[in-house]
Amino acid sequence: MSMAAPYTYLFVPGNRPERFTKAAASDSERVILDLEDAVAPADKAGARMAIHDWMHAIAPNHKPQRLMVRINDARSKFFADDLALLRTLPACGVMLAKAERAEDLQMVRDAMQPETELLALVETAAGIAASQSIASHPKVTRLALGALDLMVDLNIPADSPTLTLAASQLVLASRAAGLAAPVAGVTPSVLAEHTQADMQDALRIGFGAKMCIHPTQLAGVRRALAPLPAEVQWAQEVVTAWDAAHAGQAPTGALQVQGKMVDKPVYLRALRLLDLHHFSQAAT
Repeated sequence: MSMAAPYTYLFVPGNRPERFTKAAASDSERVILDLEDAVAPADKAGARMAIHDWMHAIAPNHKPQRLMVRINDARSKFFADDLALLRTLPACGVMLAKAERAEDLQMVRDAMQPETELLALVETAAGIAASQSIASHPKVTRLALGALDLMVDLNIPADSPTLTLAASQLVLASRAAGLAAPVAGVTPSVLAEHTQADMQDALRIGFGAKMCIHPTQLAGVRRALAPLPAEVQWAQEVVTAWDAAHAGQAPTGALQVQGKMVDKPVYLRALRLLDLHHFSQAAT
């Protein structure tokens, strides 16, 4: 697993408990048991029960930080029951669908175990407009973009510049609040090459991770994130030179690698490239 913020979030429908263990055995850094879009209204109560029973059964054998639950939005009639479920679960992360208000996120946080991740899934115009206040909430750990729902809300196609603008707002809000780069939305196609192309587009905007709906998509995310061999070599040289030059002292000075100045921001970029390299090389 990467030492940085997670790069992959794999959804599994909450009403398909036969898939839970397989998803948990995947190499996705986070596995999200879904109570929202993947579950029909008539199946939500059963899905809550399935999630409760499975998580209690496997809790001793799984790292709780890998598991998350996506709950219905605060305006949904299912929200109160989802919060009640959270209060009964072992430690796990939570993703709030259609996040729009800081007070809703606080209600979710109050129902969760301490020291667990809270992701705000922004997928409406109201959520985009409130992205700064959402990102600034002290208990929110990351933003994610629900691009498909946002396209419906705004009545725009996938190639609309308005969608890119909205995505950019999440990137800026995340950075200003000191959060990791936001999580890109799902790719409808399960083909790895389509996921890879979408992830590459998201990287150019400033996203740092991706939600997936099928294990086959994980390889596409890894390939999109993989640095070029020359970038890996450069990063290794930078880190080696920097660590040697600043051994035993505060890393404040600059040096040269391959004839170019290296200061702390360059060093941090090299560390991120190496983390991406290690992530992309992990077994799939």
